[in-house]
Amino acid sequence: MKAIAPVLLVLLPLTALAALPTPEIERPAAAAQAVGAVHTVRQIPEACTRIEGRFTGTAAQPYDMQLVRTNPQCQARAVFLDAGKVTPSEAAGWKLNEVVRVPSAACSTQQALIEVWRKPAGQRVALDGQGQNRVYLEDAKAQAAAGRLAALPAYSARLSMEGAACTR
Repeated sequence: MKAIAPVLLVLLPLTALAALPTPEIERPAAAAQAVGAVHTVRQIPEACTRIEGRFTGTAAQPYDMQLVRTNPQCQARAVFLDAGKVTPSEAAGWKLNEVVRVPSAACSTQQALIEVWRKPAGQRVALDGQGQNRVYLEDAKAQAAAGRLAALPAYSARLSMEGAACTR
């Protein structure tokens, strides 16, 4: 019976992922995090946002995730939307950008699973001769005055927990 329990723990995350599409970015699980230790889950420079998380040690809400602005002067080229309001899915035009797994150092059977979704703006960006996307102030002002501003790409993140909770 002891040999079966570790196999079941390995299979639980795999069955949960079966419903998710293949993410655009694949990385190994993050380092195990201690209860109360604030850590960066993912940075999204286009949205001037950093996703921070921490294990709380409480059974009601074992993991807490916050969005933090990276710099007050940062000019966002994308927006970050609440997953509860937009419900990201492939059917709605979103792409699963990355699945971040953060194991708990205090409870080896539990990990936070953060799905980062991206919704493209739906337009092709013209690159200059150097391969850069350049926005010129006067051109942007003229487009804004004419009401022809381009839609911004969007990001969203959804948190869930995997594995069995530990009791103390």
